[in-house]
Amino acid sequence: MVTTAAYGTWPSPIDAALAAAHDGRPEFVGSVGDEVWWTEPRPAEGGRRALVRCRADGTTASVLPEPWNPRSRVIEYGGAPWAAVAREEGGPLVVFVHHADQRLYAYAPDGPDEPWPLTPVSATGGGLRWVDPQLRPGRDEVWCVLEEFTGEAPTDVRRVIAAVPLDGSAADDRGALRELSDDRHRFVTGARLSHDGRRAAWIAWDHPRMPWDGTVVMIAEVTPEGSFTAVRPLVGDTGESVVQVEWDRDGSLVFVSDINGWWELQRVRPDAVAGAVVPSTRLCSGRAEEFGGPLWRIGLRWFHLLDNGLIAVVHGRGTTALGVLDPETGELVDAVGPWTAWAETLAVHDTRVFGIAASPRTSFEVVELDTATGHTRTIGAPHKDVVDPAYYPEPRTRTFSGPDGRDIHAHVYPPHHPERTGPDGELPPYAVWVHGGPTGRSAVVLDLEIAYFTSRGIGVVAVDYGGSTGHGRAYRERLRGQWGVVDVEDCAAVALALAAEGSADRDRLAIRGGSAGGWTAAASLTATDVYACGAISYPILDLEGWATGETHDFESQYLESLVGPLAEVPERYRERSPIHHTDRLTAPFVLLQGLDDPICPPAQCERFIAAIQGRGIPHAYLAFEGESHGFRRADTLVRVLEAELSLYAQTFGIARADVPRLELTE
Repeated sequence: MVTTAAYGTWPSPIDAALAAAHDGRPEFVGSVGDEVWWTEPRPAEGGRRALVRCRADGTTASVLPEPWNPRSRVIEYGGAPWAAVAREEGGPLVVFVHHADQRLYAYAPDGPDEPWPLTPVSATGGGLRWVDPQLRPGRDEVWCVLEEFTGEAPTDVRRVIAAVPLDGSAADDRGALRELSDDRHRFVTGARLSHDGRRAAWIAWDHPRMPWDGTVVMIAEVTPEGSFTAVRPLVGDTGESVVQVEWDRDGSLVFVSDINGWWELQRVRPDAVAGAVVPSTRLCSGRAEEFGGPLWRIGLRWFHLLDNGLIAVVHGRGTTALGVLDPETGELVDAVGPWTAWAETLAVHDTRVFGIAASPRTSFEVVELDTATGHTRTIGAPHKDVVDPAYYPEPRTRTFSGPDGRDIHAHVYPPHHPERTGPDGELPPYAVWVHGGPTGRSAVVLDLEIAYFTSRGIGVVAVDYGGSTGHGRAYRERLRGQWGVVDVEDCAAVALALAAEGSADRDRLAIRGGSAGGWTAAASLTATDVYACGAISYPILDLEGWATGETHDFESQYLESLVGPLAEVPERYRERSPIHHTDRLTAPFVLLQGLDDPICPPAQCERFIAAIQGRGIPHAYLAFEGESHGFRRADTLVRVLEAELSLYAQTFGIARADVPRLELTE
């Protein structure tokens, strides 16, 4: 029986502990002989990630016990942290990066020994870090991206492709590591070896470009001794983003490029004379959708070649599907099943494709597609309804009209409860969710954090503002030079449109976001009067500080494109920074920060809080030891979710006794 109750007061079985326990998703799937492996989150185990194996008989088990944590910190966002091979004797061998010390380790999970280190510890700066390993058992070594700090500053760093011996001889000897590439480029991905072992290819780029701005594919000849020679660029440019490259069996390279405005699959034969224009062929043109995405982490994979000549692809516009492409005919057939969003990771074994996917009714699962039969099934991390699915939100994907009539894509999650409805004449409060990046997007999948609010009668709208990926390069570049303008305008336009159409209460709008989303949330509170309150997590608050040493190397020159060159438009950095406009702030807020965050350091939050002291703005600042950029520990996740709900309850005049009261100071 449905009863009437004020929005925001509805009871819900989805508490913060339940949402925290299901935070995160599986990542980095791979095939190891007849087994499928992946990593998955463990919020209750200090926020570590576990490496999980699914055996041929369907049983699953952790590969590494606590406290082993396969997670890389290269470019701080990391990437593929493990690689493994099946062996005839002794079971599989896995190489992985341990988060605590960033050393590379080897381990035989079916053997008696503990993991043994392969790389040394460096006392310089951030030390030695590794990502995107590629095992070469025939040479008894593993190829990886090496990130090496040369000084104490976060920008004192170099990156090369290096070979690490599997016998452990480099565990205490930096000199035993073989550098394969030189350091002509600031950033590199892992090398991909051709099937005949004669060539290697990788992706590279340099400051001030980000990998979605412009990258180049480098190619090298591989000597019998395993060294790189005749290194040269093949495809890519400063205005062309190539995000993945793989060798086909015929010696051609298949890659994803956005040269035509969308990330598309192309093929090139690298036998042209050095310096000559290398022609490429588009494999699935004219679809106006993405076959790639932003390379925020090294080792992401949107396509995988099968032995039969077909190509498994993750593709879509605004969302993603798993398809199988015939590169000869251009025919593309999507996998059947309930999944509506696929992550940027794929593996294959024979005719089977493995990926990670979710839907509005299911969390991310490890899924198998058998291309021989067309059958799909879940093989790992299966979704379980921990509450009645009647409490899940029902999203609606919409396109709103923004300033100058530009399209703004968003996903609307109205309040939803199987036994409650709002009173006649009352409109619900809404929270605008701002994704990070800002080169990211919001996936329409089951998220118990969203359900935490919608099941209580608070709506959520996730905005893919201009600058988001998934809608082509032109949409992504709307933010060029306009960060703090277009993102703020687009979020406000969506919020006000919901209010104008009678879907949301104009006086009870909130905004929340983390990282770049935290920037937009803070900028929105200091530049508009749209929102009654805000929840700001690990944000950028001072552009000039962030551009002059207060962040890590990867994004240290990102503002050159997002805002403009600091040397040319210094006033723009000050005009847009929330830290310089606290006098405009009138809305209550909660500021949430990890104290170990190297990307958005706590110093900016501390300066922001100091600047508003005594101004009468109700606020709370919660800082968490042991948390970095993005919260991972269960107790932290519970605390921040309850703090956000308490802020909304106090600001919107909602009586709730089921969460601790957030103490706001003025």
